[in-house]
Amino acid sequence: MTPNDTILNDRLERGLAELGLDVAADRRERLVALVGLLHKWNRAYNLTAVRDPEEMVARHVLDSAAVLPFVTGPSLLDVGAGPGLPGLVLAILAPELDVTLLDSNGKKVRFQRQAVMELGLARVTPVQARVEAFEAPAGGFDQVISRAFASLEDFLALSRELPGKGGQWLAMKGPAVEDELAGLPEGIAAVARHTLRVPFSVGDRRLVILERAPGER
Repeated sequence: MTPNDTILNDRLERGLAELGLDVAADRRERLVALVGLLHKWNRAYNLTAVRDPEEMVARHVLDSAAVLPFVTGPSLLDVGAGPGLPGLVLAILAPELDVTLLDSNGKKVRFQRQAVMELGLARVTPVQARVEAFEAPAGGFDQVISRAFASLEDFLALSRELPGKGGQWLAMKGPAVEDELAGLPEGIAAVARHTLRVPFSVGDRRLVILERAPGER
């Protein structure tokens, strides 16, 4: 581990501890390697506006990790995954998950594929497609997650057919989501709302968990 990696690992370890997550050393090393890869690619491909690796730990890795207690899978679709967030982080932290990363941007999906290969994430599948053109496998997904992909109304409308029976949507949003909840599509209800404190970050992260009403499809 290089000196720079040591700094990132220390920051990551402190942040994960604040989130109450006990993460094995080999998984922390993979998360640091993911940050290194993202920083390297970002210089050429502009995958994220966050440039500093230490900020990437907070604003990308810890922000993604904060929702881990609510991710049950076993199949998870990350809609509008960008460079693979939160899906890649969740796959590293919970390697038993079957994670599909969905994004329409070719360079971001190429990064996802490189990260999957370099980090040995055998149960992660990157897919380049628009969400409205994407067809879920038979039975759908157990959970569909998004991280600032679109408005809550658009996220639900575009992905309505993707969760399976009894499936959930997990929407990672800011405080403004409280206003968006008034415009939920008919037949979908918020079943839980959580305010998450992300270490080293200003402001709150909100997680809204939604399900179809009984009898809806």
